Amino acid sequence: MLNQVQESGILIRYGRAVEETREVRGRDGEPCAGSVGFVGLGNMGSVLAGNLVGAGHAVVTHDALGAGRSPEGAVHVPGVAEVARRAGVLVLSLPDGAASEQVAHEILAAPGRRVRYVVDTSTVGPAAARSVAGLLAGSGIGYVDAPVSGGVAGARARTLTVMYAGGDEACSAVEGVLAGLSDRRRRVGDRPGMAQALKLANNFLSATTLAATSEAVAFGLAAGLDMATMLDVLNESSGRSAATGDKFPAHVLTGRYAAGFANSLMDKDVRLYLRAVAEQDGPAAIGEVTGAVWERFARAEPGADFTRIFPFVEGS
Repeated sequence: MLNQVQESGILIRYGRAVEETREVRGRDGEPCAGSVGFVGLGNMGSVLAGNLVGAGHAVVTHDALGAGRSPEGAVHVPGVAEVARRAGVLVLSLPDGAASEQVAHEILAAPGRRVRYVVDTSTVGPAAARSVAGLLAGSGIGYVDAPVSGGVAGARARTLTVMYAGGDEACSAVEGVLAGLSDRRRRVGDRPGMAQALKLANNFLSATTLAATSEAVAFGLAAGLDMATMLDVLNESSGRSAATGDKFPAHVLTGRYAAGFANSLMDKDVRLYLRAVAEQDGPAAIGEVTGAVWERFARAEPGADFTRIFPFVEGS
């Protein structure tokens, strides 16, 4: 049972005090009705939904695979329509743009819906974000494009970066919900799609660095070097990156390979990046090489943790 009492503006939940989250208000200045909804409880979504609960929000969740990963303190319901009926703001954490668009249609079709804002933390690409925003805007629902970066561990530690973009009114209205997701937030643009562009640029760099580090470490091992020694020196030198400083020490060197992000999702993100670059007629020479590596890896070991690219590259 939820352990929750109110004392002088402080919410006491699960035996600890947290600041009460700011009310979500709509275009008319009135509080949005209902709980915060959350759809999509995968590796990232389940943690983010839990963060909202921990921040003092009443959270109602839905996931196509059932209630198994719904966080303690949230109420899981069997469909998107029920979330839309209860929630003033609805957060999405879904695998791709097609899923976000499908959920948007279900929100719009929900009888008695209360949703006034949608915060999409999924990585869907700029075109999909603009499409979903336009779809929802036709029924007066604001859309905030808010992809995240920092991995599941970052989400648990509340160090995850939430990069978000949208109109002034919508971003202001969901500020309390964004604060519930993570302690690190940065508005990067005034229209949906801009945060997606930055997220894709970030993931392209992450994908490229991890693949390149895999080749460099494989080269060093073949030359007789010790991996731990290589990482120590690289991290004190100009070759340092998130791959050498985090992914390799935590997952490759230890053999854990449990960063919580699938190679198929990285492959999807790099393909989204290349598609968006092509739409702008931008340079993609390095992107095409990176994309080919991740495509081969995803086809060879579908669903593997993305840090397993090292043994894949080493054995190629």
